[in-house]
Amino acid sequence: MEQVKIGIIGGSGLYKMEALQDVAEVQINTPFGSPSDAVILGTLEETRVAFLARHGRDHTLLPSELPFRANIYAMKSLGVEYLISASAVGSLKVEVKPLDMVVPDQFIDRTKSRISTFFGEGIVGHIAFGDPICPKLAEILSEAIASLTLPEVTLHRGGTYVCMEGPAFSTKAESHLYRSWGATIIGMTNLPEAKLAREAEIAYATLAMATDYDCWHEDHDSVTVEMVIGNLMKNAVNAQHVIQETVRRLSQNPPTSEAHSALKYAILTPWEKVPEATKEKLGLLLKNIYDAKIADYATRYHRVGSDSWRSIIAWFRTAHLKL
Repeated sequence: MEQVKIGIIGGSGLYKMEALQDVAEVQINTPFGSPSDAVILGTLEETRVAFLARHGRDHTLLPSELPFRANIYAMKSLGVEYLISASAVGSLKVEVKPLDMVVPDQFIDRTKSRISTFFGEGIVGHIAFGDPICPKLAEILSEAIASLTLPEVTLHRGGTYVCMEGPAFSTKAESHLYRSWGATIIGMTNLPEAKLAREAEIAYATLAMATDYDCWHEDHDSVTVEMVIGNLMKNAVNAQHVIQETVRRLSQNPPTSEAHSALKYAILTPWEKVPEATKEKLGLLLKNIYDAKIADYATRYHRVGSDSWRSIIAWFRTAHLKL
């Protein structure tokens, strides 16, 4: 399977990237079911990227129905190391106007019925999630937006994204509650997506596009589907320009992210105690940390040559780790 380092998961209104060249569709099966749609591989700025329509190209999936684990696993199977999430959001601050773009740095999780981890079924892992957005990737995304002249768009760096369950929009009481918490924007899709990306050791950042003032603003109508779609259509071309410029900058200078080693100290269960079925299911996500354990063993004891080293790696994967 073709390997790419940059992935894009598009929210409502970003189904097709017209700038994509040499496009191919890939159907990916995962241990967690099928992704939202076929993954589209294409070339942007001379860089191969993977794009996935989050709700499906025909918008057939509710936020609560999204196959989050399958989507992230599919990206991981393609070799993705950097994931950009393009998402429609409501604004909770007067200064964040409809059509503005926000690159948040925090989340508040108000979802209720979504599976938010790859772990369980015999393996315990706890990732650090204090900084849920990769700051290096967020900076590249922000600089890309700032470098473009986008009509009616103001960039807001940082801020808190409230992720609600949906599919109904907020009540006024809820909207005012989130504002009292200091939240900046509200949406329905970035969690558990960001948590799963961290567990998969993928750097994650959000391009949030404000479509409305939720329902708190006295001088603006409460959010409706028509309002969301109308403003997304206005911003669709802008979003594509932002993604294209971000890919250009990221491909020139890909940063090392703390997310890329998020599992280093996260797994508590001894490997020999993990059920075989779980090893098979999570092998793609865990192979790097167990390869690192093997490497550390060999480095400390200096007891194998290069040929023996390769043999031990092969044996350890197939006979013991099942990776």
